[in-house]
Amino acid sequence: MGPVLAGVLQLLALVGALALAWIPLGDHMARVYSSDRHWRIEKWIYRGIGADPDTRMRWTAYLRGVLAFSAAGVLFLYLLQRIQGVLPLSLGFKAIDPDQAFNTAVSFVTNTDWQSYYGEQAMGHVVQTAGLAVQNFVSAAVGMAVAVALVRGFASSRSGELGNFWADMVRGVTRILLPGAFVAAIVLIACGVIQNFSGIHEVGQFFDGHGLGGSQQWNGGAVASQEAVKELGTNGGGYFNANSAHPFENPTPFTNLFEIFLMLVIPFSLTRTFGVMVGSVRQGYAILATMAAIWAGFIALMMWTEFAHHGPAFQIAGGAMEGKEVRFGVGGSSIFAVSTTLTSTGAVDSFHSSFTGLGGGITMLGMMLGEIAPGGTGSGLYGMLIMAVIAVFIAGLMVGRTPEYLGKKIGTREIKLAACYILVTPALVLVLTAAAMALPTPVHSMTDSGAHGFSEILYAYTSAANNNGSAFAGLNADTQWFNTTLGLAMLLGRFLPIVFVLALAGSLGRQRPVPVTAGTLRTEKPLFTGLLVGAILIITGLTYFPALALGPLAEGLAS
Repeated sequence: MGPVLAGVLQLLALVGALALAWIPLGDHMARVYSSDRHWRIEKWIYRGIGADPDTRMRWTAYLRGVLAFSAAGVLFLYLLQRIQGVLPLSLGFKAIDPDQAFNTAVSFVTNTDWQSYYGEQAMGHVVQTAGLAVQNFVSAAVGMAVAVALVRGFASSRSGELGNFWADMVRGVTRILLPGAFVAAIVLIACGVIQNFSGIHEVGQFFDGHGLGGSQQWNGGAVASQEAVKELGTNGGGYFNANSAHPFENPTPFTNLFEIFLMLVIPFSLTRTFGVMVGSVRQGYAILATMAAIWAGFIALMMWTEFAHHGPAFQIAGGAMEGKEVRFGVGGSSIFAVSTTLTSTGAVDSFHSSFTGLGGGITMLGMMLGEIAPGGTGSGLYGMLIMAVIAVFIAGLMVGRTPEYLGKKIGTREIKLAACYILVTPALVLVLTAAAMALPTPVHSMTDSGAHGFSEILYAYTSAANNNGSAFAGLNADTQWFNTTLGLAMLLGRFLPIVFVLALAGSLGRQRPVPVTAGTLRTEKPLFTGLLVGAILIITGLTYFPALALGPLAEGLAS
């Protein structure tokens, strides 16, 4: 079987699995967020945190819950890293330095999971499991809660109430993420992913270029359980520095495809949840079609760039194999790279910096779209709904009619909030990239010069501000400058958009739905799907094209 055919068959198997999960998982999540009943364990959690799950919140109260919970998470995770040296099961690792502890705490609380350290050489078992793994659950649940709040804003009438943040967050963990991660972890363990609390082992002998000699230190960990939620919650932070390229995390082609499935299944299925909750499944189909069209198009482009045979080396290897694992091949690595950057996962099974120039640009562009195809757990849905608001506004301008979406008028306040949402992240990316290139110290962290070196820094800030967490891997980001500025980019890139999303949800929830007339734009039709795809690509292209031209496009055209 040729490598191209193998890649296509993997893609078809993945699409089939996602299609089978779409209706049952989407309907289950709709029931979870619509139920008035509380499980016993959930009641214990509410008592423990002092929350009343039955209180109906307006957007300001909902936002206060999101910010307070996230701030507590940052503080707890920061302190846990700072006292690691005195914790049990620390494997002898010292406390994390202040700037790196800040960066890591912000990274995992914002669902970014950017890692400027070697996981197996810095974090003990307690920090990994009680700190990082816990945030993998709750940060994903926060994103899902915000998305559901926006959906309720579209579905409600003249109330302005968006539900209860504490109930939404807890249910997301107990009824969706925990059961899903448990099953996924069992599958991963059965396929060879390790799960233990062993210490450090010294292993030898290795070929050192002259003969057998030297050794390596390996340590175990609760890898399967963290790997499961890392992908299911679109987190991406790996137990090991090599992330999902490490055989302890991702040993076989099947586990590679299974991990891609995990990172896509909730974001895609949330479109079904959206359709059920607003009372029109066809609206969910339209959003799904938009996400799927962009995702499939990006995979086709990535496979084309990575399979293109330029010279005998590529022909012998069957594609651009540098930086890719032989057990996954070009096809598996391409699907993984596109899926991890079009979601907010950021896990990697290959070296993105070693992709072809255009291939590296595709990974960057996926994040620059706002990670909405299908995006992160929750963040992908609310990002796509913001773009839908922009698209109906553009359509309204073209026909001279007040735009409407799902029976809600898109007036001055709504479009201002949507515009602020789409401007925050590009501003963070471009301003911080320009500052890093202009100052003398940050550029010393670049491994390469020229277009590729610029791409390393552009990729880092794109990844941080979009809460992705993957890296071009040629950049030494463990410096005070990058730990601080990337941490700020992650904080602002996560919570400023959430402010605008919840404000928009509150504004929509206070409106009375308007009746559908002959002049209403039918947003469940293929025409609107095409308009939405076009609006996304044009807005992103106009925003980022100059930066892309200086980096991956210049490199790709020169090769």
